[in-house]
Amino acid sequence: MRGIVKTFPGVRALDGVELDVRPGEVHCLLGQNGAGKSTLIKVLSGAHHPDEGEIVWRGQRVRLSHPMAAMRQGIATIYQELDLVDGLSVAENIYLGHEPATAGFSRRGEIRRNAAELLARLGHPEISPRTLVGNLSAAGQQIVSMARALSHDVRLIIMDEPSAVLDQEEVGRLFAVIRDLTAEGVAVIYISHRLEEIREIGDRVTVLKDGRTVASGLPAEETPTSQLIHLMTGRDIEYLFPERRPLDGAPVVLDVAGLTLPGVFADIGFQVRAGEIVGLAGLVGSGRSEILETVYGARRAAAGTVMVGERRLRRGSVGSAVAAGVGLCPEERKSQGLLLDESVYRNVSLATFGRFARGGFLNGAGERRAAEEHTKALDVRPAGVERAVRTLSGGNQQKIVLARWLLRECRVLLLDEPTRGVDVGARSEIYALIRRLADEGVAVVLVSSEVPEVLGLADRVLVLREGQVVHTGPAEDIDEHRVLDLVMEGSEVRP
Repeated sequence: MRGIVKTFPGVRALDGVELDVRPGEVHCLLGQNGAGKSTLIKVLSGAHHPDEGEIVWRGQRVRLSHPMAAMRQGIATIYQELDLVDGLSVAENIYLGHEPATAGFSRRGEIRRNAAELLARLGHPEISPRTLVGNLSAAGQQIVSMARALSHDVRLIIMDEPSAVLDQEEVGRLFAVIRDLTAEGVAVIYISHRLEEIREIGDRVTVLKDGRTVASGLPAEETPTSQLIHLMTGRDIEYLFPERRPLDGAPVVLDVAGLTLPGVFADIGFQVRAGEIVGLAGLVGSGRSEILETVYGARRAAAGTVMVGERRLRRGSVGSAVAAGVGLCPEERKSQGLLLDESVYRNVSLATFGRFARGGFLNGAGERRAAEEHTKALDVRPAGVERAVRTLSGGNQQKIVLARWLLRECRVLLLDEPTRGVDVGARSEIYALIRRLADEGVAVVLVSSEVPEVLGLADRVLVLREGQVVHTGPAEDIDEHRVLDLVMEGSEVRP
């Protein structure tokens, strides 16, 4: 890719970007949220047309006018925000648009057999080709998206944050698949904010900043992390967790007792004090996200109680939770947390309309001023609260969800993967923000697939395995190895 330029109304997303990828290599593409990574891969995948520049594919200059044109060339893309059809089966999603057919009729048996082989290749033979994609977990849907890419004769696979919803074991399987592909000469463009992954799986690194290439072809193993961070952010960042403070005598704000969701988790109980951060650690499928959603009322518990202060929340009532001061930043921000075609300011004010209502009408100017204040504090890029949320990068969309609950001034904040898809600079800022909210008396419950993040941010940790709490205690009394031992084996913590 040579001199790629792409402009949208009010923003120059790409300003002469250069990228070269070799057969059989893993080329890591790094940059902060808003640096232009997503726009660049959409140009390469045929979803966007560049205003200037050229793409040379296997020695020939090509024009990728639409995604199928890129696919026919052997370029497949796995997006961070998956583009699957919930109402279709796993097999139908994998072969959507290129179904084996005879005389206009799909060969369904062949489709299911081929899908099963692809899923087994990815280390997930337990996923049935007949299952509706909408019934799978986020991690399961990621696997289906990978299988769909592999169902084509690909020579280049673009992976945008593929490990964001995977646990440690699944990331290991992913890396094994990537190594198999590169051994066959397939090239991989790998985008991740987890810098430790770059050294493990990457061959070379290209860094984008503000829509420009600031480094190209750096050796992944030899380039220090501090140098990568400086290239991405323009500054040196101390990647440390904020200091904890004592909680002696703080009142209980959230009290969960006997919470049960059949088939998912049972008899969950914990308390969170004002100013305390409680972390939930466990594998994907352990019930972490479902517990937060049930506390928030998005799922209806079969048994148990949720108290916020002296107020008992109605089961299955989001309205009851929000009225009591509970906010949720969900794992799947696009489908669960945002109105993508609405403006930034309207998404920020979504939980506080009453504050801006006058005589049955919304005070739009007040909404915009409040949104500007909070998006500026969170360094949302590009600036401007009138633009549609859909136009923002994934990490900046996450900041919009956080801004909503900052404006609401919650008593309890439930955070499900708050740094998923967030770059290293913004991640440090979000850590500091979470700790600042706790210091101001907010009770925080945190779910993260990254065990070091849970242990570094939380004051107290609950370890979950198959819907059961297998350990509760101060974060400083347990380390990552013990957490993994608990979630994998279900054994007790050893002294």
